[in-house]
This record gives sequence, C-alpha cells and structure tokens, in this order.
Amino acid sequence: MADYLVIVESPAKAKTIERYLGKKYKVKASIGHVRDLPRSQTGIDTENNYEPKYITIRGKGPVLQDLKSAAKKAKKIYLAADPDREGEAIAWHLATALNIDTNSDCRVVFNEITKDAILESFKHPRPIDMDLVDAQQARRILDRLVGYNISPILWKKVKKGLSAGRVQSVALRLIIDREEEIKNFVPEEYWSIEGLFEKGKKQFDALFYGVGKEKVKLSNEGQVKEILSGVNGEDFKVTNIVKKERKRNAAPAFTTSSLQQEAARKLNFRAKKTMMLAQQLYEGIDIGKKEGTVGLITYMRTDSTRISDTAKSEASSYILEKYGKDYVVNEEKKSKKATNAQDAHEAIRPTSVMRTPDELKEVLSRDQLRLYRLIWERFIASQMSSAILDTVAVDLVNGDVQFRANGSHVKFPGFMKLYIEGTDDQNEEETTKLLPEMEVGDVVKSLEIEPKQHFTQPPPRYTEARLVKELEERGIGRPSTYAPTLDVIQKRGYVQLDSKRFVPAELGEIVHQAMLEFFPDIINIEFTAKMEQDLDKIEEGQTNWVKIIDEFYKDFEKHVKHADEVMEKIEIKDEPAGEDCEKCGSPMVYKLGRFGKFMACSNFPDCRNTKAIMKPIGVKCPSCETGEIVERKSKTKRLFYGCNTYPECEFVSWDKPISRPCPKCNALLVEKKIKKGVQIQCTKCDYEEAPSQ
Repeated sequence: MADYLVIVESPAKAKTIERYLGKKYKVKASIGHVRDLPRSQTGIDTENNYEPKYITIRGKGPVLQDLKSAAKKAKKIYLAADPDREGEAIAWHLATALNIDTNSDCRVVFNEITKDAILESFKHPRPIDMDLVDAQQARRILDRLVGYNISPILWKKVKKGLSAGRVQSVALRLIIDREEEIKNFVPEEYWSIEGLFEKGKKQFDALFYGVGKEKVKLSNEGQVKEILSGVNGEDFKVTNIVKKERKRNAAPAFTTSSLQQEAARKLNFRAKKTMMLAQQLYEGIDIGKKEGTVGLITYMRTDSTRISDTAKSEASSYILEKYGKDYVVNEEKKSKKATNAQDAHEAIRPTSVMRTPDELKEVLSRDQLRLYRLIWERFIASQMSSAILDTVAVDLVNGDVQFRANGSHVKFPGFMKLYIEGTDDQNEEETTKLLPEMEVGDVVKSLEIEPKQHFTQPPPRYTEARLVKELEERGIGRPSTYAPTLDVIQKRGYVQLDSKRFVPAELGEIVHQAMLEFFPDIINIEFTAKMEQDLDKIEEGQTNWVKIIDEFYKDFEKHVKHADEVMEKIEIKDEPAGEDCEKCGSPMVYKLGRFGKFMACSNFPDCRNTKAIMKPIGVKCPSCETGEIVERKSKTKRLFYGCNTYPECEFVSWDKPISRPCPKCNALLVEKKIKKGVQIQCTKCDYEEAPSQ
C-alpha cells in the first residue's frame, strides 16, 4: 500500500498527478464536493450564528467511504483541491470527514499540472487557510439565504420553478434596463461629408472637419448645403500636416473574464463552453508517449494578469528564436491589477510555450485546439514588444471649408505580428490607411464630395461577452460565477438569445418587477458590488463572516416577511389567441412557457396542439400594404420575416425590415447582418447607414 494519500477533485487530475509523484503516493478523486447544505431545506441556523448544516451529498457515500478506507492505511494525507476558495472549502470538508487536523501541513496547491509544479508544491505543504474557507462559506450561506427565502415567494405568488439570486438578479436587471434604453431611444439625425481626393495619381479619402479653424457638427441637410455652397472649384490646399509616432501595447495574458469575452468574440464560444474546454486543458490531455497526460494551461479561474518569472523567461527565449531580438521586451512589463482582483495566482497561460498549437493538432479536439491557440497566442503576444504606428493628419482647405485626411501605417508590428485583441466596437479596430506624400502648400484635386445622412443608434443589447465585461467592471460576481449566472437566467426562461444578444422574456420582466418592488437591495448594483467587497474582506482576514451575514440578514428578513404578506398573487392568465384549434376546433390561447409565450389549445390535456406565435415587428407589409410583417421560423429554425396575410401575400425577407422608410427613395429599409455588426440598408437604392454592433 502507498505511504501517502493525495486527494484531488477530478479523476483526470488524479491519474496525471499519481504518475508524477511515483509509487509511494496513491492519488484519489473526491469528484468535487463531498458535503453540502441539504437541498430540501435552507440548512442555515439563523438563531445560532448562521451555523450551516452540512450533509453528505447524495451519491457521494461510496466515494467518501473509499476515501476513509484509503486514509486509514496512509501515513500522511495531502488535500490537493483547486487553488481557490472553492478548492479550499473542499479540502476543509474532506479534512472534517476524514478527521485530519486542519492546522497540520495537509494542504497542497499548484497553479499548473506539470511535473515540476507538482513536485515543487509537495515540498511546501501548508495548513488549510480558514480565511479562504470562511469566504467561500459566507458566499454559500448568503446565496442560500437569498435563494431559499425569495424563491418560495416567487413560486407561491408568480409561478413554480422560478428562482432568484444575488448575481443573477443583477444580471437580469442590466439586460432589462438596456432594453428600456433601446425602447425609449429617439434617433437623432446627423450628417457627414465624405470626399475623394487625388494627389498625383494616388487617390485618398477625407472627411469634412469644419469651417475656418472651428470644428463643425452637421445636424441637417440645410447646414450641409450651406457648407457645400462655400466650396469653390475642385482645388484644395494643404494647410497643415501633423505626423506622430504612436505606440500600441499588447493586451495582458487572459483572466477568466477576458478569456470568456475573447472566446465569444473570436471563436463564437458561449461562456459555459469556454470554461468546460479550459477545464479540460488545465486538468490534462494525453499528448503522446513522450510526456503522457499533462496539463496544458494554468488554472483557469483567476482575476490576475500576473506572470511568473520562469514563464516570462521561457516566452522571451521563444520570441527571440522565432521573431528576433527586436520583438523581445527590453524593460519589465508591469501587470495592471484590477481594483477588485484577488491576485491569488497567475494569469491563464500555457504551461509551456514550447508546446505550440501546431504541435498539438493531432491530440486536441477542434475546439480544444482553437481555445488553446487563443490562450497561447495571447500569452506570447503579451510578452512581445509594442507595435509602433506612424500616424498623419492632413488638413485640406477650399475657401473656409476644411476637410481632414487621416492615415496610418505600421512602422514596426511588434506583438501585432502574432495577435491583435478583439473588440466589441468596430470603430476601435486598427486600420492601416496610407496617404500619398504631401507638403504644406500642395494643391490636391477633389474628385467627388458626397454628403451622407445618418441616424444615431440605440445602445446595443448585451452579448455574453458584453455582459461579462459589464458585470466585471461593476464589481458584480467573481470569475467563477459568470458562466453559471448566464446559464441560469436562460434556463429559468428570464431571457432569450436573439442573434446572440440577450432579450428579456415576459417572465423575466415579471420577476424583475417583483424583485424591484420587494427586494430592491438584491437588484441594486451598488449594494451588490459592496457586498462583494465585504466578502473579499473575509478572505483577507479583515472581518468576521458571521458579522457580514448578520448585517445583511437582519434587514433582508424584514423584506422577506413583508413580501410574503403583501405581495399579491400574479396570475399569468391564458389570453385568447383569436383563432380555433385546427385539430379539435376549441379556442386557442396564449400560454407562458419556459421559452416565452406560445399558442396552445384550451382543450388541454385532451388536445395537446401547440404552435409558435407569429411575432409582429411593427412594420406594414411593403407588398400588399394591408398586412403586417411578422417573425417566422423556417423548418431549419432559421428566422425570416413575412406578411401575416400569407398565403394571400407572399412577401418574405431574410433581413429584418424596420419601420422608417429610406430617406432617399422612400423604399423599405432592412437590418442587414454583416461582419462588423448590423447595417441598415435600402432594399432598392444604394442608401446605407454606418454599422452598429
């Protein structure tokens, strides 16, 4: 029998670590938590310092018994769960169940599953960090008190199967608030004047800047005509040239949040999928006989951008060999720590930069490889020198009318040779536009001057990446909470994804309104952010967890009692759909289901006929001019738009029509999905508006 027992969470990790440690060590997996609060009751004694009642998780009895048997035969037990609050809590639960002294050197942590990291970590075992345990326990208790007190009220007053939580309620609020902004948005007209100019035989673009030396914003057509009347002839004089050299620095290596955002932008991965793949890369992949199973990335739940000196050195050696000395950073790069970052361990990076993505093509799945490549390239780029761009601004004047041409080119690519960070805003993208050589006093010729009408766009709905970024910036939740939060608000039917953007469902708006009226603190963004800070203080040993919970619960308990007594039952009645069931002839009704409203036969359960609702979009049919455009879905679930009088009117469009007509020809305008977002285009003439995300 082995002398030492090591307990980790995952069977995949257990195999890898046992091979690294050798025959004296037996490594077993707890398969996550072995104890938790009971599911059938709150499990918190609010009269006795919020003492939690832990029980063995159903199905974990045999696992725990196996661990106890192995523990009896071992000289020493090491608890090697993940290096975060959750992992520390798992280690503490195991220590309690196996009668291990928490003050003994029983805890081992490592940031990567490689042989060197594992062997080094076992040289430095430590006691269980009770501040970390208390921090995790406080969050668990707080979330249990919120969920198990509010959810039954929602079940009783609104609908069975609903839930409420600290982070999910704020996420829902952000989505609903954004929808309100969009509904209340009033487009404002503005204009631009674009010019095509020529110097020698080279053509270039310039935009109207102002009159005289003053910058002018164009708000209407009359103003544009007045300015254009001041242009005399085709010749413009170069009056000013400003040349600058600009540095662009690489983005830091990934945190959990930035990884989820970038994977959404570049790989089209949902947050849940990103974390699942990252977990696989962290726990270990069999990469062949030479190395066997090895962890390919460092721990993927982190809010730090810190990089170890060893990893920096390895990256510098690779960059020097691959790209040359000019691409190696000469000065020390300082990682900027976020105000709420725990900085517990490193940023997400490859465990060895020498394992290039191309070398792992044969052993990784397509999606594993895509995510690994993203992490690998981002890390290498973060250790490369800055890019240097030459920018030039040229002022062109005719009379008092001034145009400005902007150009740039990459003088030295630096990190951009390998990787450029994605963006949510196409206006932030780096473009290279060369201008012809010009000197002050030169005359250039205008080939075309074209005024263009635009309308301001409402703020965009949240994508998963945008919402994760918003939650992080506001200090709501922590890296490990984002993916499950986005998952749960969709599973509950509170929101839906439309073109990969969150749209609140009717059920979500009902729940939000109830929360807003009776539990304003729970959906208050500032209150929730402060609560996160208070919980972090527990981890840092600055405050007592019972005190934090008590301060919250005393007031919260009053709100729960008030809501239970005063909140009126919200009846989600079946509305008549205005048509009969084609199967039995009974009236059809609108029902509210998990994925929003649908039509169903009122003769349920005798008749189970259901069908989707045709959703009007508030646009008259341009073909028959009597019907209305509605959303429909093809047999392949693809969304399209058609007239509600079909088959009398056969108008269809894959692009979403909008209510205002083309300002140029009065024809139908549609939202066209393009690479950079959504662009409004005319269906007949060449009119189009600037893309919006």
